[in-house]
Amino acid sequence: MLESFFLDDGLVECGCDEAGRGCLAGPVFAAAVILPPTFYHPLLNDSKLLTERKRYLLRPVIEQTALAWAVGICSPEEIDEINILHASFKAMHKAIDSLTIKPDRLLIDGNRFDPYPSIMHTCVIKGDGKYASIAAASILAKTYRDDYMRGRAEDYPAYDWCTNKGYPTKAHRAAIEIFGLTPLHRKTFKM
Repeated sequence: MLESFFLDDGLVECGCDEAGRGCLAGPVFAAAVILPPTFYHPLLNDSKLLTERKRYLLRPVIEQTALAWAVGICSPEEIDEINILHASFKAMHKAIDSLTIKPDRLLIDGNRFDPYPSIMHTCVIKGDGKYASIAAASILAKTYRDDYMRGRAEDYPAYDWCTNKGYPTKAHRAAIEIFGLTPLHRKTFKM
């Protein structure tokens, strides 16, 4: 069962995670989620361990139950300018900026983070499989990014983004070889 972090100290915690760091194309998305301290759902887990169907079943549950949630995006141009790691953190900052409740503590999936001004943070390796708020953020980031890439796939059908969502599959790499890069491709990534 996923837990809340420091549940007994009364601080408002916000889970943060990203989706799309390893892609060749498209923005990186991040989500910030503040769940009620007693939130529980039997399906909630790291988005990578869930089927697409379960992620989309959980998204409205998270959105309707969360005390606050937001999604932030960094474009391929921003990724090329500041690198994918810092773009992931910047997308998290954008999501935190958009929250309707200011959290007291940020729970960040991973081992590094660019500190957010005036809010303490804790990095949690594999946190999306340990803490409910990070798992919820992973689901929102993943589903919103997948929706975006499916929408852009119509503009660039040769790259099969409906299936690969911009990740470096053989079909995606082959399309790059044949058709070249699109404006959504990250120019600093090895293709």
